[in-house]
Amino acid sequence: KVFIPQWKKQLLEDGTQKRQRAGRMTTSEIMTIVISFHMSHHRDFKNYYLGYVSLMYKSEFPNLLSYTRFLAVMPRVIVPMCAYFTSLKGKPT
Repeated sequence: KVFIPQWKKQLLEDGTQKRQRAGRMTTSEIMTIVISFHMSHHRDFKNYYLGYVSLMYKSEFPNLLSYTRFLAVMPRVIVPMCAYFTSLKGKPT
């Protein structure tokens, strides 16, 4: 809830107006699922999403998307996720 508004302030605009309709799932929710998959011991994302997230975390993610739709929106979080990981890095030693 803190990272995304700060990240959006840093974005440059090209002067054209774009539709910014909010999706059913927030960027942070999508990022959480992607990160938790990489931290889990599951081998493939489809079984993780359909067999684990959709069953075990339905209450935490009430607006959970279908697997196909989630795959379609997942590329939208690549840049925010990279920016988030970069913000977590410490000073190089």
